[in-house]
This record gives sequence, C-alpha cells and structure tokens, in this order.
Amino acid sequence: MGLLIGLIDIIPMMVQKLPKYSTVSAFIHYFFITIVIIHLDLPQVPWWLQGGIVALALTVPMLIQVGHDDRKPVPIIATNALILGSVVGILAHFTHLT
Repeated sequence: MGLLIGLIDIIPMMVQKLPKYSTVSAFIHYFFITIVIIHLDLPQVPWWLQGGIVALALTVPMLIQVGHDDRKPVPIIATNALILGSVVGILAHFTHLT
C-alpha cells in the first residue's frame, strides 16, 4: 500500500516537473508514513481519524522547510497529508492490515 500512496503523491509532482530530489523525498515520506499508520493505534482517537492525524503530524517538518521559502504549497501539502493519511487509515481498517 505504501508504494501506491507514494505514487499517488508524486504523480502531480512529476507532471509539474519538480526537482527529482523533491519527488523522491515525497515518495519515501509517504511510503514510510503508510507503514507507521498501519502499525499505530492512538488511544481515544477514532480509527477513521488516526491516519490523517499521523500523516499531518509527520509532515509538519516538511511544511516548515517548504514554507520557509514559499508558503503557497503549504496548504496543498497539508491537505494531501490529511487525505492520503486518512485513505491509508481507512484502507488499513477495512483490509485488516493492522
């Protein structure tokens, strides 16, 4: 599942012809976020919300780095983290990957 989520994230980056180091970094980021989401259980947090929270939390350092130079992509990256993280959490719940 990490490969799929990573590919979903980098396809728009490849279309925009962003630097390769940014594309590879984003792919690796989402590949490992998927692993963390699948194996993590946050007490007192609904299952459907866990993936989005974890993905956004693990994306904050990237948001700080990117936002330092250009603030325009920050909301896009944050929204992407919430959506992709939620998708991973929901898929993990229903496919019993945890």
